[in-house]
Amino acid sequence: MLSHLPTKRAALISPGDVIGYDGEWRTVKEASTTQGPMGGLAVVVTWEEGGTARFPAGDELLLG
Repeated sequence: MLSHLPTKRAALISPGDVIGYDGEWRTVKEASTTQGPMGGLAVVVTWEEGGTARFPAGDELLLG
């Protein structure tokens, strides 16, 4: 029996994936992890269209 059931969904992202972000579709060029501003884990996504986005590890986002 599971003692903990997941309460959030997660998305596995890899280069070439197209995801909706900030009201438009963007293509993932690269994804990596880094330390967030409060010391926690953060995911940094670089877009093919230019620019980057940083997501806290609590967001539903996984690297592949």
